[in-house]
Amino acid sequence: MDNDKANANANANTHPHNHASTRPRSRRRPGRRALTFLAALSLPLTGLLGLTAAPGTAEASARPDTVARSADAAEWTTVFRDDFDGAAGTGLNRSDWLYDIGTSYPGGAGNWGTGEIETSTDSTDNVYQDGAGHLVIKPIRDASGHWTSGRVETLRTDFGAPAGGQVEIIASLRQPDPASGLGYWPAFWAMGADARPAGATNWPSIGELDIMEDVNALSQHSTTFHCGQWAGECHDPDGISSGLGPCDGCQTGYHTYSVIVDRTDTAAEQLRFYLDGTQTFAVNQNEVSEATWRAAVDHGFFAIFDVAIGGSYPDKVCGCTSPSADISSGAGMSVDWFAVNVSR
Repeated sequence: MDNDKANANANANTHPHNHASTRPRSRRRPGRRALTFLAALSLPLTGLLGLTAAPGTAEASARPDTVARSADAAEWTTVFRDDFDGAAGTGLNRSDWLYDIGTSYPGGAGNWGTGEIETSTDSTDNVYQDGAGHLVIKPIRDASGHWTSGRVETLRTDFGAPAGGQVEIIASLRQPDPASGLGYWPAFWAMGADARPAGATNWPSIGELDIMEDVNALSQHSTTFHCGQWAGECHDPDGISSGLGPCDGCQTGYHTYSVIVDRTDTAAEQLRFYLDGTQTFAVNQNEVSEATWRAAVDHGFFAIFDVAIGGSYPDKVCGCTSPSADISSGAGMSVDWFAVNVSR
């Protein structure tokens, strides 16, 4: 490998939350054993799913316990929850949340490693509670064409599944609905705890769970698992991904997005992703090497909400350079609630 290419790859390896293909590459199909295992897990969920509220209803938005979970007798305990009930125009509780400021982690890759162009702030112009029980993250373009937006992380980094148990990271949110949205990139995701002290320069080995991403105001969403090494068995920067799929009404109403890290069988662990309680995607432990899986999954995570403008994912999906000249300013992502639940 020549030096220029080696340097490019080394730099790219510090880019969390990145997607380099026209759409995230579909994951490799698991072998017959993995398919049999997944089918066995999904069968008992049928009855439970029938009890959940219909997508987009008030009940589905308000109750985290309506989502489908693995069909076992485990008791779930809520270990963190925020209903964003602060007064209108106030910021987040800084004993629970961190604001990312600027365009990178200290010592990390520029433009948050993805080529996005906004500057993240802690201004209540960009990140605020609306007084009606919602967190709003709003990207704004000023008169000079410069974009600001918000990117917030949970202070806690210990949201992990215990051995023999599970963790569910879940939120109800409404995607931005700009009149012209080429370049919008809202996301709800989580990174492994060890990313924080290293400025995410150890990405993707520490693990990333993309629970909800949409680009270019398509009213779609994708879920992705990032792990291992650049261009390695997890196919990063694409990751092991669902690709963009339908998300009807996700720009006009609140919908629940969640991931369950299931370690009930520590020899056959699994990630399951859900939209409104319906499983949309899964990744099985045996799809990657044991060392890669352990490094990416078997530890705590911190959760992140942000709305980026431009960058690798919207650019590759549109086959262009975003944002477009006519992109709308000020379309916010609204988060109704966020919770983390654990079973042992």
